[in-house]
Amino acid sequence: MPFPYLQLVVQFSLSVYALHTYLDVRQLRALQRQKPPPQLAEHLTDEQYKKAQAYNIDKWWFSFYSNLFSTTVTIVLLTTWFMPKLWETSVAVAVHFGYSRSHEVLITIVYNLLDAGKDILLAVPFSLYSTFVVEQRHGFNKQTLAIFIKDQVIGIALGLVFLPPIIAAVTLILKNTGPLVALYLWFFILVVSLFMMTIYPVAIAPLFNKFTPLPEGSLRNKIEALAGSLKFPLTKLFLIDGSTRSAHSNAYMYGFFKNKRIVLFDTLVEQCKEEEVTAVLAHELGHWKLGHTPKNFLLGQVVILSQMSLFTFFRAAPGLFESFGFLKQQPVFMSIVLFQLLQGPLDEVIGLLINQLSRRYEFQADDFAVKLGHAPELREALKKLDSNNKSAPNVDPWYSAYHYSHPPLVERLNAIDTASKKGK
Repeated sequence: MPFPYLQLVVQFSLSVYALHTYLDVRQLRALQRQKPPPQLAEHLTDEQYKKAQAYNIDKWWFSFYSNLFSTTVTIVLLTTWFMPKLWETSVAVAVHFGYSRSHEVLITIVYNLLDAGKDILLAVPFSLYSTFVVEQRHGFNKQTLAIFIKDQVIGIALGLVFLPPIIAAVTLILKNTGPLVALYLWFFILVVSLFMMTIYPVAIAPLFNKFTPLPEGSLRNKIEALAGSLKFPLTKLFLIDGSTRSAHSNAYMYGFFKNKRIVLFDTLVEQCKEEEVTAVLAHELGHWKLGHTPKNFLLGQVVILSQMSLFTFFRAAPGLFESFGFLKQQPVFMSIVLFQLLQGPLDEVIGLLINQLSRRYEFQADDFAVKLGHAPELREALKKLDSNNKSAPNVDPWYSAYHYSHPPLVERLNAIDTASKKGK
């Protein structure tokens, strides 16, 4: 009797959905508490707390229905053998344009483009509702429908540029590299990752936002002085027009080796004092100084190589393709798609562990900023950003431990206070 791979994937999908729903319900109960945590009671007025509560409850319900829809669609598509049917449709498209079934690379590209189109059609209604109903209702959405459509068109165009060559390369690797397929796949993913990390901030991100040099003045002087004191090789300092799309704020760094750049959202500069912005960047520079980015990158490569090695044991498993409805043909690219479905349990564990590591790094970066003497400003900045972004004041500890890559505000404030006392 063949192994029931499809049934295993369906059962695991339902189990994960049940677990996530249980954690979500715990989080909803936390969100519905009548008062904020004692540590935030002086920081939030009753009106601010009620607005943050309403925003997060609205997001909770949106997430609940979108997750229910996503899980239902996934199971329906799997159990109705949507993938082999879409493959046959892709074959028909290729044949229509004069190609035969033997042109597997071309058919694989067509399959992925059709599948991506299906995903876009399913995602756009939820994206529209999230942006123009949930975010709009609570004062965060700043983009127009024209900007939304423009972003969608640019995203689709980028997909049409990058997806076909990547899919073609992966298919050729799977067809021609034999027992060394794991190494070839890992190396290809590494090259693509480095390429995208290089071109995204300079060629792709500007398609969506306007980057302008931060004007000369006291804020720029403070940031450059901070970077100089840490020997951070800052080459450019940008202000991004995040306010054209959202009232949420952020800051980030990018660049390789001696070519580092810092990007500030205009909303961050508007919402915080200069000393607070500098404290936030002290935290971000802490990630750089402590080597968090290369550590994460190296860890990611180890995980990918391990997964690709595991893939070599599953790609030719007896009955794998038949279980998912591929009775006529066994396309090589679909072997990695089916493996991704089967490794779902591993992905959940890896995601949980990565979140724990990320939270640890956030505490370390906060501690770094404290040691530089920015504790009071960092506390105020975190509280201000948390309030302006209407982050959830009350957080269930189980939900947070499973889903959050950053510690909740209360935990960060307590850690900053502890670090400050140790430094005195």
